[in-house]
Amino acid sequence: VTTFRMPEDFESILEKQRIGPTTEKHIESDFPAQSFQPKVQIAFKVPPGQLPRRIEIERRRRLYLSLDIVQLLASKGIDSNQLMPRHYDLDNMPTIAERADPIFPIYLPLKVFDNKEYDCQTPEEWISLGLEPGSHDRKPVPGKALLPTDDVLGHEDPKKRSLIYNWIDVGVLDYDKETELYLVHKTDEKGLVRDEAGRPILNGGMTPEG
Repeated sequence: VTTFRMPEDFESILEKQRIGPTTEKHIESDFPAQSFQPKVQIAFKVPPGQLPRRIEIERRRRLYLSLDIVQLLASKGIDSNQLMPRHYDLDNMPTIAERADPIFPIYLPLKVFDNKEYDCQTPEEWISLGLEPGSHDRKPVPGKALLPTDDVLGHEDPKKRSLIYNWIDVGVLDYDKETELYLVHKTDEKGLVRDEAGRPILNGGMTPEG
């Protein structure tokens, strides 16, 4: 019996044995796969001839991924940077001749216009999408948030007039019932939700130390 010896050009041999494109996902993600699946009101078992549940889920998933909130708002003439109320600038108030709309600045937050009656899922259901089967760690849920591009100044004074607000990809970490606010974290250039040490943020950022 002789000892098996690996050929020196082993990688080139493997390259030649590739049959075709693979369905394996090579993109690294901190979001669980089920967090991208839409909620549908269809039975798990349907009679022959009717649309299967998995096909409807896939159709809606592709439809929702094709929609862009920035483009949808822009098509209605809405500037996302103007949605955030700012401090008044009494010295530079526009006149009626300069603007066709009323001269009063925006002062009502978006929360006033939020209607939860049409939400397809409760906040608790959204957060639970981060739980993978068989795992006790809750991963972030993908989303978009209207946030300032300047993180430091945005935390100090979110209504400062010099701030620029954009819709930014985030990972939803947690939800506060009392304030009805979500805790989000901006994704990095690779679309990952990591802490300063480069580790995935799990369980809303809660560590064993608290």
